[in-house]
Amino acid sequence: MKIFAQRWLVFLGCLVVWQFAAASGANPYFPPPLRILRAAGDLWFSGPAWHLWLTSSVGDDILPSLARLLIGWAVAAVIGVLAGIALGRSAVATDYVAPLLSFARAVPPPLLVPVFLVVFGIGPQMEVATIVLGVVWPILLNTIDGARSVDAVKVETARAFRITRSRWILGVVLPSALPKVFAGLRVSLALSLILMVVSELVGSTSGIGFQLVNAQQATFDYPAMWAWIALISVLGYVLNGLFLAVERRVLGWHHGYTGQAGR
Repeated sequence: MKIFAQRWLVFLGCLVVWQFAAASGANPYFPPPLRILRAAGDLWFSGPAWHLWLTSSVGDDILPSLARLLIGWAVAAVIGVLAGIALGRSAVATDYVAPLLSFARAVPPPLLVPVFLVVFGIGPQMEVATIVLGVVWPILLNTIDGARSVDAVKVETARAFRITRSRWILGVVLPSALPKVFAGLRVSLALSLILMVVSELVGSTSGIGFQLVNAQQATFDYPAMWAWIALISVLGYVLNGLFLAVERRVLGWHHGYTGQAGR
């Protein structure tokens, strides 16, 4: 509790320093935090009632962006875990596809945005495709590594009892690989937020990324631009905190899990 309070005191101290420095400098490109806070209130909390508030920027931009982020991340998780377990338990298959994986993961996902624009057009499909392609690799590679690390004693015990293929995967391989799977999922969640914004910068007519670049280049509303940037940081913090809470609950039984990764 003491460490938690100290962290927030440092954070608040930085905000105070920022406030005084920005106020004294009077640079329009770097507004003080209080002005950014007022801009955020005007953007997201200006409706007189809940249903009106929901149809403003929150309903038109924030919630759709979060939906695209979570859908892309979930699709990548399913693909990465299924393919990772299959490849991790088959050395021959991994050897065949290793060059292809090395080539594909080396391509920066933002470079493929123009390709996805041609294939899918402007809209959610293009944005979800960008997220999926960019975040599947940490999940896939960590799952492959985790599936390979099944304890030899467990392998021999499973063979001795002649358990079915499905029970072997779900009862032995997947639980053994879960710590590394969650490590890949956590990295990919942070990447999903980044790619969600990147895809909306050039291929969307709504969303957080679209509103950010619109405030910067169209309306020259720099407090609003910084408000959107601050929102992205808050979303990253909240998503990471929620993920760590789920991870601690799911992996609490695992003898090798200490829960220190997110501290």
